[in-house]
Amino acid sequence: MTDFGDQALLRIDLDALCANWRKLASQAPAAECAAVVKADAYGLGAATVAPALWKAGCRRFFVAHSTEALALRAALPADRMPATIHILHGPAAGAERDLAEAGLSPVLSTPGQVAAWRETAKRLGRELPAALHIDTGMNRLGLSAREAESLLESNTAFDGIALEFVMSHLACADEPEHPLNAAQRDRFAAWRRRLPGLKGSLANSAGIFLGTEYHHDLLRPGIALYGSNPFPASAGPWHEAAKLTEVVHLEGKILQVRFVDRGESVGYGAGHIVEKPSRIATVAVGYADGFSRALSGRGSAVIRGRQGHVRVPIAGRVSMDLITLDVSALGESECLPGMTVSLLGGGIDIDAQAEAAGTIAYELLTQLGSRYRRIYAGGAA
Repeated sequence: MTDFGDQALLRIDLDALCANWRKLASQAPAAECAAVVKADAYGLGAATVAPALWKAGCRRFFVAHSTEALALRAALPADRMPATIHILHGPAAGAERDLAEAGLSPVLSTPGQVAAWRETAKRLGRELPAALHIDTGMNRLGLSAREAESLLESNTAFDGIALEFVMSHLACADEPEHPLNAAQRDRFAAWRRRLPGLKGSLANSAGIFLGTEYHHDLLRPGIALYGSNPFPASAGPWHEAAKLTEVVHLEGKILQVRFVDRGESVGYGAGHIVEKPSRIATVAVGYADGFSRALSGRGSAVIRGRQGHVRVPIAGRVSMDLITLDVSALGESECLPGMTVSLLGGGIDIDAQAEAAGTIAYELLTQLGSRYRRIYAGGAA
């Protein structure tokens, strides 16, 4: 793609991504480490991210929707042993046959999904793979305790279904001391005893660091793969243990730098009043690019100056296509039109930027827009 000068750059380091997967896998050597690549690999492009993880050794992937699963199947190698792709939302109603023929493995969360997958297996005359989700405290997806009991008491509920593992999802893993973690751990262990011989999966990104009792047979990291720390800084040793390699670097281009005198305003609504003579740089990134409007007057950027990286504040509102930065801390020759500023990565911690926006890194990543020039580095076999 031609670089026309004003287009923001989204750099994605596939080697760093794979290094994060390996670090996460190393926390539980006896377990298999999968990769959650739903929401287009958290906004970074599943068609590129998943094959890089495949080359790194990952053989099991999780997506949310049936359409994501079908697209991912087409993006991954079809020769040798094909990847196992799980659909967290279960099989889309009416699409069961297409999913079965694509060799996909839905996560069954309701009695209706179990019945529909069983009937599809019967019609096709062969066993179909699936995973079973039993809720242990999230109260979102998954079979309730009563539904699970009813299915397990039936002799025919899973006829034609080759269950690969049973899973549950931790609600508070990013709060290591939360009592629900231990409660879910114990409930899940009890369900596994009811299903002898069936593998188990409980740990998400944060859950991987909670200890061996959470590991079971299959890890399901998501946000940690993409460089975000699954624990807040307040989590102390857990935050330190879960430090990962930066994957994303978002750079915007400076379009203009202007002098603004004391008492003048910057941006829509005149919300930012300049308290002393300042220089304001206008950068070609805005909320239409997925750069959160909530960062107005709260977020920051980094510009490389003579003395190293200099952090500068966002001055005024984030608008559709533009942000404005107070670059008074830099010399005039260090901040000129055409230069780049770092908005995520490159000295701007993604979790800190998310906190400034009053949100989480998941949202900052998944809302990244399509206008960036995406540059992938690494990921070679």
